[in-house]
This record gives sequence, C-alpha cells and structure tokens, in this order.
Amino acid sequence: MTSVAIVTGASSGIGAATARRLAAEGFHVLAAARRTDRLTGLVKEIEAAGGTATAVACDVTSDESVAGLAAAAQAAPGPVTLLVNNAGGARGLDPVESGAIGDWQWMYDVNVLGTLRVTQALLPALEASGAGTIVIVSSTAGFTVYEGGGGYAAAKHAQTAIAGTLRLELCGRPLRVIEIDPGMVRTDEFGLVRFGGDADKAAATYAGVPEPLVAEDVADCIAWCATRPHHVNVDRLVVRPLAQAAQHKVHRVGQ
Repeated sequence: MTSVAIVTGASSGIGAATARRLAAEGFHVLAAARRTDRLTGLVKEIEAAGGTATAVACDVTSDESVAGLAAAAQAAPGPVTLLVNNAGGARGLDPVESGAIGDWQWMYDVNVLGTLRVTQALLPALEASGAGTIVIVSSTAGFTVYEGGGGYAAAKHAQTAIAGTLRLELCGRPLRVIEIDPGMVRTDEFGLVRFGGDADKAAATYAGVPEPLVAEDVADCIAWCATRPHHVNVDRLVVRPLAQAAQHKVHRVGQ
C-alpha cells in the first residue's frame, strides 16, 4: 500500500514545497492548512505531476480541527508513516521589554502547542504503521538567540525540547523523531507575517544576501531524512545558506 505523509502548514512556503517533494517520492500526501483554496491548487499541481494528495482543512491551534486531521488520516489510502510538523511562524522583531504579549501567545500556540496537538493526535496512526517518522521543523533560533527574536527563539527552543523529549520517551517503539533547523530561508510569506504585511521590512531581511535558502532546499532536506532506512535516525539537521555562517554573521554584498 502507498505510504501516507501528513504535512501541516502546507498552503505555502516550506510546507507546500515539502508536500510536492514527498508526493514525488511516492507518498500520498495529506496537505493540511487553514487556507483550503490554496490547498486545492496544490493538490491539482501534485496530481498534474503524477503524484497523489488530499487537501485537509486544519488549524493547528484548534483541538477540534486537529481531531478532524486525525480522522482524515484514518481514512487515508494507506498507513500513515510520516508526519511533518511544519506549521509555524514569527510575529514581530521587538525587544523583550516591549514585545507584544499577543504576538508571543500566537507564536507559542502555532509553533509549540500546534506541534504538540498534531503529534499527540497522529501518534497512534504512526505507531500502528510499524515504521513511523515524526519531523519537527524548528529553526536555528531553536538553539541560538538573537536581539529582537526573543519570542520566536523561545518558541523554537520549546519545539527543540519537544523533539528531544519525544525521542527519549519513544525509544524502543517503531517511531523516530527528526528535527530540521533551517537558518535564513526566503519564502513568500514568513517575513510578511513577521512584519505585519510590510513588504519593505520583509525584503530588508535578505538585502544583499547572495542566494538565501528557498523552500525547496528545506523540503529536500526533509525528504532525504524521511527516506533513509528506518533504523537510521537523523536526530538534528541544521541547514543554512553559504552566506550565513551563524545567526549573527551574514555576508551581504555591497554592505
């Protein structure tokens, strides 16, 4: 039977690129996100390329919605062997002393509690497959802080803690846990969400940076890790563009 992969946050960016790549690898993809219009277009694109996918409306901040995703997994055309916890994001670049509590709450609910909700809901199906894989897409902010990134870094540190704890707790069961930590990735929406739709601020993040990562680069990493033999667990994969030596060290042309 065809193995099923579930990708959250699949309506854009890394999630959409991962859905396309996993479908090309032979998975039937359950593409989950809030924006079903975008998911419909993504599924058509995957099918036109010869893959198979199903759009599933899911808000990872809602227990009821995540329960619906679990129900869709039960009805999927094969065993659920892969979960990619990709839904997440950042809001604001304010210092801790003036950061908006609402922004921090949103980042925790989407990045941290969203990962928790979805993982809890899908664990039974993943374990029943006999060879389940949980991928958590965190960030280099999950282990390195930076000025203005307190809320996002705190949320990503928490995701990293979930991944490490799960790996310990699931030891001895047919479930592996993989953490993917991208550095600077230019996507259509991440910066716009962070800066409240301000396109100039979003673009300034990548000003002068030769070839930042793109969504397909991260999708390639996710697919590679997920398709290793199941006894091979890539605990953590850190991926940055060549221009980014560290969180605070970025080469910018002309600057």
